[in-house]
Amino acid sequence: MMGRLSLLVLSLLAFAPLVFAPRGEAAQMRGDTLLMTGAGSTFINPLFSKWFAEYNKENPKVELNYQSIGSGGGIKQLQKKTIDFAASDVPMTDQEMSDAGGAVLHFPVAIGAVVLSYNLPMLKTELKLDSDVISAIVRGQIKKWNDPKIQALNSGVQLPDQAVVFVYRSDSSGTTGVFTDYLGKADPNFAKEVGVGKAIKWPTGLGGKGNEGVTANIKNTVGSIGYVELTYALSEKLPRATLKNREGKFVKADLDSVTEAAGQAIKTLPADFRGSLTMAAGAKSYPIAAFTYLLAYPKTAAPAGKEIERVLTWAFDKGQAYSAPLGYSPLPKTLVTKLKAKIKDVSGQ
Repeated sequence: MMGRLSLLVLSLLAFAPLVFAPRGEAAQMRGDTLLMTGAGSTFINPLFSKWFAEYNKENPKVELNYQSIGSGGGIKQLQKKTIDFAASDVPMTDQEMSDAGGAVLHFPVAIGAVVLSYNLPMLKTELKLDSDVISAIVRGQIKKWNDPKIQALNSGVQLPDQAVVFVYRSDSSGTTGVFTDYLGKADPNFAKEVGVGKAIKWPTGLGGKGNEGVTANIKNTVGSIGYVELTYALSEKLPRATLKNREGKFVKADLDSVTEAAGQAIKTLPADFRGSLTMAAGAKSYPIAAFTYLLAYPKTAAPAGKEIERVLTWAFDKGQAYSAPLGYSPLPKTLVTKLKAKIKDVSGQ
């Protein structure tokens, strides 16, 4: 009887790690190489691709695999603990963190912008838009490009008698979260009638998966307009609208206007760094700026925990130099100092 009991205990112990696996379980060793996996934001994918390739050159025994599946997908994978870290363009909600089993650390790693890109080859002048017109477009209330409301913002410009096709993200997306956060702040009725969040049931339009899918649909559809991350608009040479900001000034998305928005917004950023950069104060601020966050559990188990800390340290010390060439704004030095003080919380050591 004791022999059978011992075998049973040993069997249960053998399976215990599968049942009570610590956070960080996705990390694997292949020989002497550490393999780690992250997933989420398509917004940050161009920068992460560059970062992780450069990090691997300096640390050849560490491979970082990032899956560009959208912020919502990344958060879900983090909640299931099938990845070591996630990335999102909007902070996790209290409910999402509760579903993850508790607080999740948020590290802003870059600042980007959501832009309104369009396909109007007959238009030779830069398009100007404000939040009221954008809201009317996405609700299907403005159906033609020569609508009087668009014409009023573009005096002297001959707008085409062309149908408007709104292109949106079909997946759960931080880019959608940022875009709807902006519209919700500008118009409380938008928040009530359409909604604010990563997944929206849009009243009209054409869906595309990821920033890549939206960009492709805009390029292939004359008369279209959609929201994409600035990097994708730049890389695909898509025109982007100049937007009226909180101060009533028309501002185009570039490194200076996005940096200005971040500088204004971080003055009131909470201690956990979960905040919004949309509709920031300042005459030179672009109105749809956003952080991208690297998300990780506190006290992530070894070896993933310590390696995430090393990756973050590299990102704050060396990685910022790669941001501007790819269309992202580097983090303000004052914010980097605060972030570095929190890095050790990932491993808890």
